[in-house]
Amino acid sequence: MTNSPQVTVLCGGVGAARFLKALSRVLPAADITGIVNTGDDTVLHGLHISPDLDTITYTLAAAIDPERGWGLVDESWRALEALRRYEQIRPEGSQAGGTWFGLGDQDLATHFYRTARLKEGARLTDISQEIASAWGLDYRLLPMSDDPAPTLVSVDPKDDPGGDGTGWISFQEYFVRHRHGIAVRELHLGATSAHPTPEVVQAISSADAVVIAPSNPFVSIGPIRALPHVDELLSQRRDSVVGISPLVGGAAVKGPAADMMTDFGYRPDSVGIGQIYRAICGHLVIDEKDAVLARDVEEQGISATVTNTMMGDPAIDEHLARLTLTAAGLSV
Repeated sequence: MTNSPQVTVLCGGVGAARFLKALSRVLPAADITGIVNTGDDTVLHGLHISPDLDTITYTLAAAIDPERGWGLVDESWRALEALRRYEQIRPEGSQAGGTWFGLGDQDLATHFYRTARLKEGARLTDISQEIASAWGLDYRLLPMSDDPAPTLVSVDPKDDPGGDGTGWISFQEYFVRHRHGIAVRELHLGATSAHPTPEVVQAISSADAVVIAPSNPFVSIGPIRALPHVDELLSQRRDSVVGISPLVGGAAVKGPAADMMTDFGYRPDSVGIGQIYRAICGHLVIDEKDAVLARDVEEQGISATVTNTMMGDPAIDEHLARLTLTAAGLSV
């Protein structure tokens, strides 16, 4: 029987992975649950790929490539290189043998396992825990849903030459193929037609605190929130929900969050993050570079905590984790 608090974290990829690791400096990993976005999931070469789940798993296992921030360290790319042979003979319109999405040789093993287990009828929830266990992790990592919940991105068709002309593309096409360098008109969150698992509902309802990781509010946290009843569950316990702003000095630490906020009519800073989260979140942790914004954040009806949110140093990570839990009313 553990006496430490149970904490649930709503997760995207890189920023969430770093915060989960920081949180484990003050809590046992077994008392930390990550609810992970699967709106980014895709199928390539017949393989089911869960980028956020994999980034978190590899990061927590100290196996992530530190330079790229994704994939495995000491990776090789022979399979991907071999696929290039078929580019010259691939019929127009075929998706076979695509090489725009980098899958390393070791990384393929994870996707082989996940895909085979799904074909056996296993739930993504159970498979994800099996994969975490294989990497020696005690964290409880839950996909947000066992249902397909693809995020689609609407862009100007002129920005997507070779597309189908509708302008609707998968999130991975936007993020990887286009390097998130084109404007976003609209998002379609497939999560609205999916269902949170019983484990997700329980993890949100029963945790001593819920933390919204420093992840993109639209395409990382947005799909989790779009699941039926999730916002309702969060709003019911709003005072013990703490968000960590993914923006520092008006820019995203990683990824297109700031650009998307501008595209969707929000201030591209922590005040805008407060506007997005104020219905479900009672507290927001912002970086010390944005201390001048604390009063404006609190005008959204959210209390603001100011600290260094740039993770990577053990002392900074631990301090951020402790302050975050303190904001939720926990003493650790």
